[in-house]
Amino acid sequence: MRNRGLVAWCRDLLWENPHRPWFLKTLLVVNLLGSLYGYYWYREQLAATPWIWWIFTPDSPLSTSLFTLALTLALKGKGSPFLRLLAAAGVIKYGLWAAVVITDYWLKGGPAELLEAMLCLSHLGMALEGLIFIRHWPFGRRHVLGVGGWLVLNDYVDYALGWHPYLFRPDQEGLAAVTAVALSGLLILCFSGRKMTTDQEY
Repeated sequence: MRNRGLVAWCRDLLWENPHRPWFLKTLLVVNLLGSLYGYYWYREQLAATPWIWWIFTPDSPLSTSLFTLALTLALKGKGSPFLRLLAAAGVIKYGLWAAVVITDYWLKGGPAELLEAMLCLSHLGMALEGLIFIRHWPFGRRHVLGVGGWLVLNDYVDYALGWHPYLFRPDQEGLAAVTAVALSGLLILCFSGRKMTTDQEY
């Protein structure tokens, strides 16, 4: 009975009503701290990257920063459909992307150290939070077009121009590119197929 109660509580929180203030505040702090650490993680790459490409380089911390902003607005009873969709798409895409790249590193003989394990779990958590909230956040077709354009542009800059995040191994670039493009396409298809609100509502 106790287990059933826990399952029901988790279902209610994570599926039915994730917009409880304490939950939003907890995720806000987690995402903020994760963003700060993420920018620290990218410090050497950013120092070696021309500033004009900085916005395209730290994909994960930028996504969690946007998600932090979306949660902050949600706590205030406000929100931009475009920001919310962009934030959710970012944490889902780059959460899954990082998990794929790290797993591939392990499968190719890389040591399964604590740091990489924590990175993998935290990025899976990013994807999970995006999936939890996106079903509750309304958006219209123009928001999908805008977010889809950003995802495609980011992939172009990362893999056509070569400003993607540093990888664990040089031979991972093909997998990283295919994974990023596939996730962008899948997200655009999923968002386009969802029943949307009319753009005139925003």
